[in-house]
Amino acid sequence: MPTSKKPRKPKTASIAAKRKPDAVTMLPDRRAMEGVLAMLSSGLGAGPGGSALEDAQDLMYRAWETADQRQRVALAKEALSRSPLCADAYVLLAEETAKTPAEAIELYRKGLEAGEKAVGPAAFQEDVGHFWGLLETRPYMRARGGLAQALWDIGHHDEALEHYRELLRLNPNDNQGNRYLLAGCLLALDRDADLTALLDAYRQESTAEWSYTWALVAYRRDGDSVEARALLEKAKITNSHVPSYLLGRKKLPRKPASYITMGGEDEAQEYTRRYAAAWANTRGALEWLMACLPPDVKTARR
Repeated sequence: MPTSKKPRKPKTASIAAKRKPDAVTMLPDRRAMEGVLAMLSSGLGAGPGGSALEDAQDLMYRAWETADQRQRVALAKEALSRSPLCADAYVLLAEETAKTPAEAIELYRKGLEAGEKAVGPAAFQEDVGHFWGLLETRPYMRARGGLAQALWDIGHHDEALEHYRELLRLNPNDNQGNRYLLAGCLLALDRDADLTALLDAYRQESTAEWSYTWALVAYRRDGDSVEARALLEKAKITNSHVPSYLLGRKKLPRKPASYITMGGEDEAQEYTRRYAAAWANTRGALEWLMACLPPDVKTARR
């Protein structure tokens, strides 16, 4: 039975403040679209009669529509001056101003606390299961997701896992994609039983990330079994490009794609960035993957 090699220390992501987007090529922030939803749901938006928190949130929608980083940061600070309960303002500041992991974590924690107060205790009892469906809960969810990733990056793995699991409990539909992040964390920690339970909870998932991870977990558990091969064949149908990137036959582009195309090379590239280490650290996994490829693919040039 294949075993995982000594796991590598998970790569620490750079502080978000260092990832300065290119104003020329930067795509619109999806979070800004919520401003339109907020206006539609309220009829007129916050407006002059809106609450301080609504005014602050409107400023955050403006911030996400703004290409200039200094303006975004200024709008986030102004939002907090309007309402200290504006969790999204803390999220933006953590992403764009934190110079150390500790600073980012502190800002995310403040955002989490602000979001929890803004949402109120009733929501955590009455709205579990469809949390993301309420616009007012989304800043809280974003702050918690950011905190989970920041904690993972500095090695506080168990605490990060708790946050990811809570996010999925609150919103099993997982509009944020936290299941993918949790799956990657569990795989990195060799917690295959927990990962199998997570994969099974979203059994209908048809992305490359889910399909190839299913196959890898089956191989780690039982080796070159009928089940593992069947799962790998299913994964190759989902996205045929992944093996070429995992095996190094194709090189990853320097910059990740801004959007992912199901079944496309960009999806394969994203999977490889996230999971290449797990495949490499599982003894025999890449050799098994190579052996399961058709002859024409094995001999294909990069």
